[in-house]
Amino acid sequence: MTPLWMVAFLDLPGEVHDAGADFWAGVTGFERGPQRGEDGQFATLVPPAGTDYLRVQRLEEDTPRVHLDLHVADPAAAGEETAALGAERLDSPYPDLRTMRSPGGFVFCLVPEGGDVRPAPRTWPDGHTSYVDQVCLDVPPSRYDAELDFWAALTGWQRRDPRPGSEFGRVTPGADQPLQLLVQRLDDEQEVVTAHLDWAASDHEAELAAHVAAGAEVQGRFEGWTVLRDPAGTTYCVTRRRPGDRPE
Repeated sequence: MTPLWMVAFLDLPGEVHDAGADFWAGVTGFERGPQRGEDGQFATLVPPAGTDYLRVQRLEEDTPRVHLDLHVADPAAAGEETAALGAERLDSPYPDLRTMRSPGGFVFCLVPEGGDVRPAPRTWPDGHTSYVDQVCLDVPPSRYDAELDFWAALTGWQRRDPRPGSEFGRVTPGADQPLQLLVQRLDDEQEVVTAHLDWAASDHEAELAAHVAAGAEVQGRFEGWTVLRDPAGTTYCVTRRRPGDRPE
């Protein structure tokens, strides 16, 4: 099963949902679409051109998170394939999709829609460009090998194991897809696999300044990336990769 498209959901606690959704609309330059769903819990961040791949969801829980929707031709069949790879099927109120949990505990959905056109990076008034192009799976060390095996098998995308001394592996799709997967081995154990979003930007400092002006807080600076937290408490990174760069 190779996904037709992948969408990242920013799942935001109710009392900070609007602040978080507005922040992500502002820093991506995407329009925040109308609330939808039975309880008005979903909204899409709509790019100026191309197919959307970022959405927000209002949560009843207190902790923000990220989950993925994998768009497939047949969610029921894909659910069976996914379970055979070691995932657990979870209860869902929506009969046309399958909610799954990876071997490491990361929740994702198989949905009956396909993608179309990858949006272009956003060009800002100062001329620099930026793009949310990566989901980083944060994996406890005891679950790392099984989780990387799982996502490589599930997607059929190109796999790259961590190089000696590195904590990062990759599962990379074709250039027509909006998001790639970085699989990070954490230093410490945690209960389940979590995820965060990564940005590419042609001017790292200009991108950071824009995010801070929009309400983000810098949490830490590293050689290849800077960690930030948005107004809803979601942690993410702006990397030093440029939009369009393909991983080695």
